[in-house]
Amino acid sequence: MRVLISGVGVGGPVLAYWLRERGADVTVVERAPAVRRGGQAIDVRGAALVVAERMGLLERIRAARTQMLGMSVVDGDGAELFRSTEETVSGGRLDSDDVELMRDDLIGLLLSATEGVRYRYADSIAALTQDADGVDVTFDSGDRARYDYVIGADGLHSNVRNLVFGPERQFLRHLGMYLAIYSAPNFLGLDRWQVWHRDGSAGYGVYTARDNTELRINAGFESEPIDYDYRDLDQQRGLIERHCSGLRWETPKLMEAMWRAEDFYFDAMAQVHLDRWSRGRVALVGDAGYCASPLSGQGTSLAMVGAYVLATELGEEPSGAFERYEERLRPFVALNQALATENPGGPASDESVRRAADGIDLT
Repeated sequence: MRVLISGVGVGGPVLAYWLRERGADVTVVERAPAVRRGGQAIDVRGAALVVAERMGLLERIRAARTQMLGMSVVDGDGAELFRSTEETVSGGRLDSDDVELMRDDLIGLLLSATEGVRYRYADSIAALTQDADGVDVTFDSGDRARYDYVIGADGLHSNVRNLVFGPERQFLRHLGMYLAIYSAPNFLGLDRWQVWHRDGSAGYGVYTARDNTELRINAGFESEPIDYDYRDLDQQRGLIERHCSGLRWETPKLMEAMWRAEDFYFDAMAQVHLDRWSRGRVALVGDAGYCASPLSGQGTSLAMVGAYVLATELGEEPSGAFERYEERLRPFVALNQALATENPGGPASDESVRRAADGIDLT
């Protein structure tokens, strides 16, 4: 079985690992010239921990956890309004079995497990033509190849979804917020700590990474949908500056660091909803098919579990695999997408998070 996966995020490498384990010939194509660095602290919870364990990565993932000690909320003068050494905004309760680690650390570990998988960087899918027996792919580079299946694991603005299912405006549900994530030197001197500041419709959180040598800044604002260029990073930086520069505390330094950051990322908080996640021999996994948004705290786990289920079904019996994949996964996706909307402006309840994280049987 020859399979092409689009996207080196979380779902792509997990899917590649399990398909290769089942004897498939796997290629992963990625538009970026190399693995993307940076990104926020993410959580691996519930069923996703089972997937990590079955990949032989659980102990390494645990060893890479952020080891946060707590968090503070401050006002515009930097005065502490609230402090907790029991939980954080990004990771929830510190005594949980969940694992919080940096996104780029997780992807590095996932890639390390995919020996034998071909990675094709600085390229993308330009066109797909499928028939009853396979999919003919034309790449942006001009190369052509034929595969048995093509899987889009290429995120919220999925190229595969656009080519096969149509423009994204049909499937994206805006959640009223935009978020930027970027790195900066730890000029605040934080030690495994998070600081959050908000005033009105804008705010940011700052926490440490890389043994306290770096800060990861999460800056965002509430807004109706904005028409902007997904590839124009300076335009996106300008949006953050326009909405967040009026904040106080360390805002001027954080805005200055934003313009220097090489790993700047910006996007809408949005969900993806499709009636079907496959068409013919093409299917979607992770954010491309059912993004829950970072507001859910479960995007990483959804991608890992979705990739595992898809690979299991496709590896055991290709006929009807996509239908079985959807039947098994849709209730799990619904539970996890609901976390982002359960409590607008705040986190979902611990009970809801646990129910969603464990909401699928992988036996």
